[in-house]
Amino acid sequence: MKDACRNRNGYNDIIPSAHYDIRYYGENNFVGARIDGYKAPLAILTRIAAVALKAVSDDLESKGYSLKIQDAYRPQQAVNHFVRWSQDTKDVKMKTQYYPKLDKRNLFKLGFIAKKSGHSRGSTIDLTLVNLKTGAEVDMGSPYDFFGDISFYDTNLITKQQKANRKLLKDAMVKQGFKPYTKEWWHFTLINEPYPNRYYNFNVE
Repeated sequence: MKDACRNRNGYNDIIPSAHYDIRYYGENNFVGARIDGYKAPLAILTRIAAVALKAVSDDLESKGYSLKIQDAYRPQQAVNHFVRWSQDTKDVKMKTQYYPKLDKRNLFKLGFIAKKSGHSRGSTIDLTLVNLKTGAEVDMGSPYDFFGDISFYDTNLITKQQKANRKLLKDAMVKQGFKPYTKEWWHFTLINEPYPNRYYNFNVE
């Protein structure tokens, strides 16, 4: 799989206007530690997915928004790290921020985490929007990677404006061939992904 959309110290060869917050490279994530396989704060995608995402970016920029990417390709070793973490019932240091109402052991069963992730195939992306005028993230009603009903796309726990913001992102992604995930408003997979049966494990670096 060849990388196409990536960022390190401002370098980006496909979507120069995008912002990045690669949570799994740092400690501000539901595990509370850097995740295995994340050696650099990069977003890596298959070229076909990156080209489609560039079209999304161009469309949204004309409406006053840019993209903020939080995760893209995810090595299998990172997914394995999530599995080990879920089995350590004593480690709940990030519970208040990311899964306050849930037992971490149930996150796989509830569909928030998978033992085989579409991210490992290289054409799945987690992202949100940034307002070009203010530089602020658009209010989507719940934060990235928050595990709960409020993160479901069709939840009734958010305002009309927050629903409209989610719809803006979803419509732009669907228009360019991405399929949304109903339980996570930020999660999209390219429908015609080039490696639908491959789960890669090289480092993000």
